[in-house]
Amino acid sequence: MEQNSITMIKCCDYSIRTLQEKDLRSLEWGGEFTHFRRLYQEIFYSYIEGNSILWVVNRDCYELIGQIFVQFKSRRPELADGIQRAYFYGFRIKPAFRGNGIGTALLNHAETDLVGRNFCQATLNVARENMYTQLFYKHRGYKIVAPESGHWSYFDHLGNRREINEPSWRMVKMIKS
Repeated sequence: MEQNSITMIKCCDYSIRTLQEKDLRSLEWGGEFTHFRRLYQEIFYSYIEGNSILWVVNRDCYELIGQIFVQFKSRRPELADGIQRAYFYGFRIKPAFRGNGIGTALLNHAETDLVGRNFCQATLNVARENMYTQLFYKHRGYKIVAPESGHWSYFDHLGNRREINEPSWRMVKMIKS
């Protein structure tokens, strides 16, 4: 019987830095997320305009292995109001690098940056079905505060509108008192 396994990398030299325009294609993770190409470009322009910050984890100075996007202000102030509350999204670590503290380090880095910007709360949405990730956030101080419909849409790299329906929980953490 053949086993399906993922090679786990136990240690590596990595750094956390802001996304650069030259990194945009790397966010596609070898084609897995190519359908988000236009969305990544929009998010990058939001960063250039000062409305967000985009953090990435760089392995051995060249390979992106993780990301988290932080929106400072949203049309939905319960997520990000530009003053006290910011919204985390697009948070992911490549599977081979999970379980080594890299995701925790990235989340801590993003929270610390928000504190330095005088934000008091971090919000995020997590899929209701994703119990593993809910537990990850709960262990780091996030609490479920409201249900989210999880309905949103975007235009993929071919210009097709894609509709997403992923019921979620909104979670909040006080990062500064």
